[in-house]
Amino acid sequence: MTKLTLLLAVFALTISCGKSKKEEGEDFMPSSTTEQTTEQTTDASSYDPKRGEGKYENVDLGASLDKELAAAGENVAGVKCTSCHKMTDERLVGPGWKGVTERRTPEWILNFITNPDPMIDKDPELQAQLELCLVRMPNQSINDDEARQILEYMRKNDGVN
Repeated sequence: MTKLTLLLAVFALTISCGKSKKEEGEDFMPSSTTEQTTEQTTDASSYDPKRGEGKYENVDLGASLDKELAAAGENVAGVKCTSCHKMTDERLVGPGWKGVTERRTPEWILNFITNPDPMIDKDPELQAQLELCLVRMPNQSINDDEARQILEYMRKNDGVN
């Protein structure tokens, strides 16, 4: 009888602690964001895959690298990004950063860094990436200055001088 009780207790704990894949993705989003994202998802037709979704529309980077911004971006990325992203094309938790500034516009990168939730919900390429990585990029509350610094660090990584 004791073995049966123990077995039932383990079974009950296993069921109560388990989460579906849908619930796991929601762990990174507060409930108010979930409601907002669901509302925004319905209007995916207005999504611009070149610019993304957010406040950045026309970003002028200049031809040469801003070394001070890149150094600051390396520090920010070291704290908020590199635990999931490698600087190579190799995937860690998220995709590697090599070549990202050649594949994506500065507007798209800045909008994604500062506003990932609506972009993940609307961008078919990001949704495909989510299928590979299985972890939704969390919103790191990166401010505008930090986002610009990270972008410059990405440019440095991609060989901009």
